[in-house]
Formats: sequence, structure tokens, C-alpha cells
Amino acid sequence: MVRATRRPAGWTAPGPAPRPPEDRTPLWPDVDEDLCWLCGDWRLLQRTDGHRFSLDDLATAHFAAVSIALDPNRVVPNRVLDLGCGIGTVLLLMAWRFPSAKVRGIEAQEVSAALARRSIAWNGVADRCSVVSGDLRDADLLKGESPFDLITGTPPYFPRGTGLESDQIQKGPCRFEHRGGIEDYARAAARNLAPAGIFVACAAATQSDRVTAAAAGAGLMIDRKRDVIPRAGKDPLVMLFCMRRRVDDATTIVDTPLVVRDHNGQRTDEFVSLRADMGMPP
Repeated sequence: MVRATRRPAGWTAPGPAPRPPEDRTPLWPDVDEDLCWLCGDWRLLQRTDGHRFSLDDLATAHFAAVSIALDPNRVVPNRVLDLGCGIGTVLLLMAWRFPSAKVRGIEAQEVSAALARRSIAWNGVADRCSVVSGDLRDADLLKGESPFDLITGTPPYFPRGTGLESDQIQKGPCRFEHRGGIEDYARAAARNLAPAGIFVACAAATQSDRVTAAAAGAGLMIDRKRDVIPRAGKDPLVMLFCMRRRVDDATTIVDTPLVVRDHNGQRTDEFVSLRADMGMPP
């Protein structure tokens, strides 16, 4: 399946243009796959019956960009790492947002890693984007590589045994902690983070204490955080956070919550602006 565009009249795709290869034969969607629009004119391959990109991915990518933009002491990242990159959604959003950065992903599920690599090739950024197959808990996986200025991640939310796991391809490990939770993501980030770098990720809003403990256990601290509320009047669903190396007497900045939809179910002006900031049409 190839998704058609849904763009308002007069809207021009922002950001760097994709540079697809002349021969895209091996990159077209196969059976049970579709080719979706992601940001600007960039596209993403997904399985129709598997894990698909979501609000969590978009909000995390945007929070990473904002966390860098709001700190005058931080520079545009040269090296970006996405932990547990899955099908490559956040990885590609970061590559689109920071067109001079080299972006790496780590992914243990080969079916997801293969989709991410094909999406990278489709958008013509294989010269600066790549996916390493492996477990992010493996301390030797990136051994010898230079540290990263920005690390992102969208960990699964549920410990194994706390709910019914889907037997559909990709979905179980994407939602349940088959290969560790936020604690393992924080430790992996700390191992690979440049001295002034940041780690941006998300967690279930109910896991705030767990995230704080995970940061401390990895020698990090929460620099900035923000709740995401799916609809006005509802409880927060997701917590976004930015970690950095621990500094004595530093405080955490708490941003006002992001409300995605108003009481009538319509996208809020702020969420429309967030989408525009990440290259998506209103």
C-alpha cells in the first residue's frame, strides 16, 4: 500500500528534500506493508499488521528538538543515537530536523531494523543514517565509537507479566520490556553520551518515580520534563523527559502539559504548531 498525500492547498513541504535512489525496486512496500508520509516529503515504511509510528514518537522527537533549542549553551547535534529505534520513526525525524547530523539507531528486532534501513534508503540518507542490529544493553555494541550529542528513545511501557501481550509481529517487544525498561535505556544513554549531551525519551505518566530513580542510577538527572494529555479534561498519558549528566544543585524545569485535543476532540493550536514544527501539514 502506498499512502496518498493529504495536503492543504498552498502547503509546501518544509525541510530537506529526500534523495531517493533511481532504482527503488527493493524499497517499495511488500505484502502487509505500506509507505506512509512522515515529515516534509520524507516517507516511512510500516507493516499494516505490526508496530506503527505514534504520538509518542512525534512528541519525543519534538521535545528533543525543543530541549536543544531552549538551551543557549547547546549546539546543533553532530551525532545522534536512537535507542531501540524500531522502524526508524524518531531516527528519521531527527535526521530531517538536523540535516547535518549523523544518526545511528540500535534495534534488536530484525524485522523492524530491516524496515528502518529501507526507509533510510528511500529518503536517500544512508550516507549519514544507519541501524545497528543488537541489544541496547550490550555495552560493547558501540564500543570504540565517538559519544553522541543527542540520544533519544521510546522505551516499552510495561514490565513483562503485567498485561496480555499481542502475538502479532513486532507488537509484544514494542509494548512490553523484553529487553529492559527505562533503567536500561538510561544506562545505555549514559555510556554513550557526550559530556554536554542530552538523553530525551518518554515513559508512561504514572512512572515518574521510576524515571527519576533510573536517571539517578545511571548518573544522570532530569533536566526538563513535560506531560502529554491526549484530550482536555483527561489525565496525562505520557511523560516526556530530558536527562543530562548530574549536576549538584540543579533543578528540573517542568513545562506546561501538551494537550493534543480539546474537549471537542479537535487538535489544539499547540499540537497543530508542533506538527508544523516537525514538517507535517496541519
